[in-house]
Amino acid sequence: MGRDKLIAWGMFAIGLAVLGSVYFSTLPADQAEIEVAVTEAAGPDRPGPYLVIEVEGDGANGTITIDLKQQLAPGHVERVMALAEAGAYDGVVFHRVIEGFMAQTGDVEHGVFGESLLRAGQGGSELPNLAAEFSDEPFNRGILGMARSQDVDSANSQFFIMFGPASSLDGKYTVLGEVTEGMEVVDTIKRGDGANGAVLGQPDRMVRVTVRE
Repeated sequence: MGRDKLIAWGMFAIGLAVLGSVYFSTLPADQAEIEVAVTEAAGPDRPGPYLVIEVEGDGANGTITIDLKQQLAPGHVERVMALAEAGAYDGVVFHRVIEGFMAQTGDVEHGVFGESLLRAGQGGSELPNLAAEFSDEPFNRGILGMARSQDVDSANSQFFIMFGPASSLDGKYTVLGEVTEGMEVVDTIKRGDGANGAVLGQPDRMVRVTVRE
């Protein structure tokens, strides 16, 4: 390409940039806001998809809606969405619930209501374990975290919802979502006993878990 053509293309690109800035500056205020909103909605930090958990039991009854943070933990979000869409979480109990700390559920292997719960909390799904996706997101009230064993890459299907902040978990467990509706339901989930928080008798359960875009 000749020198004259290169100059012409350069001037054309500059002209487009100037026209773009003029376009946004001359838009009516409300239309400009719409343009910005559309741009932000398409960005990586947009909300959703959502995990919708219908809970029943002696303690909690209602629906919990969780904004899944794909930008923080894409692999973990993909896993819980896949299990939810397959119906694997339906009927799974909150097997470990510690006052002021968190409520844990998601053992699709040993935590199904109506079956023996002696090993609840020891199982996962048939899918392989996940590599850790730690972030700077703090474990505050309402945060959804992925449970694991001592191995940082052992998360599989179990997750927990925070009753309150726990900075001791920051950067050590994967954050994959946050409650946007139904924290009052979370607060009433039946508590467990002892330091481990094992729920005896009839634990509250997730009767239905779905994904909403």
